[in-house]
Amino acid sequence: MEPARRALVTGATGYIGGRLVPRLLDAGFTVRVLVRNPDKLRDVPWADRVEIVEGDLGDPASLERACVDVQVFYYLVHSMGGRQDFEETERESAQNVATAVAAAGVSRVVYLGGLHPDEGELSPHLRSRVQVGRILLDSGVPTAALQAGVVIGSGSTSFEMIRHLTEVLPYMPAPKWVRNFIQPIAVRDVLHYLVHAADLPPEVNRTFDIGGPDVLRYGQMMNGYALEAGLKQRPIAALPVLTPWLASQWVNLVTPIPRALAMPIIASLQFDCVTHEHDIRSYIDDPEGGLTPYRRAVRLALEKTKGGAVETSWQGAFVDGSVSDPLPSDPDWAGHTVYLDVKKRRTAARVDDLWKVIEGIGGQNGWYSFPLAWAVRGWMDKLVGGVGLRRGRRSATELHTGDALDFWRVEQIDRGSFLRLRAEMRVPGRAWLEMRASATDDGGSVYDQRAVFFPRGLGGRLYWFAILPFHGVIFNGMANRITATALATGEAEKVSG
Repeated sequence: MEPARRALVTGATGYIGGRLVPRLLDAGFTVRVLVRNPDKLRDVPWADRVEIVEGDLGDPASLERACVDVQVFYYLVHSMGGRQDFEETERESAQNVATAVAAAGVSRVVYLGGLHPDEGELSPHLRSRVQVGRILLDSGVPTAALQAGVVIGSGSTSFEMIRHLTEVLPYMPAPKWVRNFIQPIAVRDVLHYLVHAADLPPEVNRTFDIGGPDVLRYGQMMNGYALEAGLKQRPIAALPVLTPWLASQWVNLVTPIPRALAMPIIASLQFDCVTHEHDIRSYIDDPEGGLTPYRRAVRLALEKTKGGAVETSWQGAFVDGSVSDPLPSDPDWAGHTVYLDVKKRRTAARVDDLWKVIEGIGGQNGWYSFPLAWAVRGWMDKLVGGVGLRRGRRSATELHTGDALDFWRVEQIDRGSFLRLRAEMRVPGRAWLEMRASATDDGGSVYDQRAVFFPRGLGGRLYWFAILPFHGVIFNGMANRITATALATGEAEKVSG
């Protein structure tokens, strides 16, 4: 019996990569993933079935280690932020990969890029994706560069943008690109092509356009969503004055999608986004039952969203400009200015009930104190291009390391006892919020809450002292309400039991 082929997946913490890994495992591959921070995969369902290698596409040495004994390399990393140098960074990353796969004798590279017109000036993000594809195609290793447009699936950025624009606005003033033609593709069909691209003949080294069976105007896609969601169709007025930059501000304000993620999507919609060839069918059969029509893809996405079964989400995308460094351990604080807000509460609630409240915080459940203040802080963050408070959470009941939670990110979770959140709102410094539940000898529990702030310069110090009066209300109220809710939850369970 031949040994299973080894696939190396980059971007495994992202929307597509996080869904591809379990499907490769189910297809019989041995899977290795390359990630900057292995903690982000600590409690994903398939973590114990893969080999996790710490590294980065910008680090040739880590790529060299990761490519040993690899037959198929999946390149699923893209910059979605607003850094000015992202094109050069992506070019260097692609060149590093091209060198590494050639040196390691990798048999096949599979890259997911974007549909684009053959003529005309491309947006910087589309231009960069085309450049990455060319570098990989010129690597000497057979490469399949799959080019997809709008991806529709539960939690995808494109789907969530359509969903929130349609649900929030009964009448939509929209840019003229709502009249452009789009060929959306269901995420399940993208994954089908990605898995089977590993089996392409070795002489195949080219791009493939991939798309679903429907070609629609963007406005038709929004109203198709409305019909599937049980909403009235929305009148749409195409305005010639909304530039991509202005449109991204509009999307940033009326949807949870932050400006840095909306901008590359909107820029790509300036063109008709349709396939120019269907050659992929000569090599890979359609999925069983055929490609997924747009409205069925929307229906499936809505079902998964309502059922809390979203595998991966746009919320997991890390936006450039947000803090990504973990909280240093307490002894490493020496030499830093650090501000703390510490709260402690004893409660008769069982520790399990207290933990349920802690792990369920945010999203629809809110933050248990002064909701208007939290909402205002979220809107302030959106106005300056941050993620805002409406990003929500992927699951209503469970958190995992790396999950987005409104304008926080789960940095560490020790289920049943400890949760640390890292702030991703725009602040002049670095901030964390910790919540801990511990049992007492009498069957009750203790709730510990700690806010940590490392100010940056004078602005950071002034910021802390400006909001200090609000902390007295917000953090005190938060500690009181969390413990009260835990106690009430336990009492309700006793009555119902």
